[in-house]
Amino acid sequence: MTDPRVAREAGAARAGAAGKMAGVCLASAAAREPCRRWGATALGVHRGLCALLARKPERTPRGRPACRQKSSVSFLSRPDLPSLAYKRLKGKSPGIIFIPGYVSNMNGTKALAVEEFCSSLGHAYIRFDYSGVGNSDGNLQECTVGRWRKDVLSIIDDLAVGPQILVGSSLGGWLMFHAAIARPQKVVALIGVATAVDGLVTRFNQLPIEVKKEIEMKGVWNMPSKYSEEVYHIPYSFIKEAEHHCLLHSPIPVNCPIRLLHGMKDDIVPWHTSMQIADRVVSRDVDVILRKDSDHRMKEKADIQLLVCTIDDLIDKLSIVVN
Repeated sequence: MTDPRVAREAGAARAGAAGKMAGVCLASAAAREPCRRWGATALGVHRGLCALLARKPERTPRGRPACRQKSSVSFLSRPDLPSLAYKRLKGKSPGIIFIPGYVSNMNGTKALAVEEFCSSLGHAYIRFDYSGVGNSDGNLQECTVGRWRKDVLSIIDDLAVGPQILVGSSLGGWLMFHAAIARPQKVVALIGVATAVDGLVTRFNQLPIEVKKEIEMKGVWNMPSKYSEEVYHIPYSFIKEAEHHCLLHSPIPVNCPIRLLHGMKDDIVPWHTSMQIADRVVSRDVDVILRKDSDHRMKEKADIQLLVCTIDDLIDKLSIVVN
């Protein structure tokens, strides 16, 4: 792992193989700078964020928005597929789409914070529930990674207008890579939060052989949640279907800018997973940003501030490219 002292002095360390480099930053509570347009605090020494903090704000400051939009629940009807519940803000491009984690709905802390941020800047934003989750139609027990991939593509194809930045949390980070592969002309940047590419399959394969055989025989994997009393009842068929969507076994054909935020205290999806993704992805514009004291959820105030400043940085980067 990159020495934090070197990261502070150089601005970003480098990782990767075969000449492909990925920026790596270790964010700490000691490195605090103001995120000018949201009244927030950006944690870390990520080069893009430093550039963001150094320049003068060009958009309306967070504290003085010209107009604060409120989104209402709508439903996307799809022939032969469950209707999807979503909330949308209309606004400027690039738009932002939040893709939640496993069985998480669109009302999570990160999804709401990103909506508020986009509203303050006047950028388009969409958050939604997967089929079988939240207010969307469908049976959760019949859902698969492949079906949720179709959900994400439906949102991009039928609701999103113009170029999009995808923000994927946990399993949503896995799905955002599939969306970027399938819609390269529309997906212009990715931000992963505790990105769980191949995550459930990897965790299943790490189980003892006798446990895996028992799950196969019973047809269900009863996996306790580390953050609540809830127990996830994951069908064995879900794991087998998910194997068809694994990406880390070969180069990942995504060429857009990618930012991967990960907590070093994540005991569900180890932060090394983000390093693997950075190594596998084809794009050369990849930064891995590590937070030393954050867990899998990355929902504390400092985590949220880092997320919105990373979004802001990419919006400016893409605006410069377009202009």
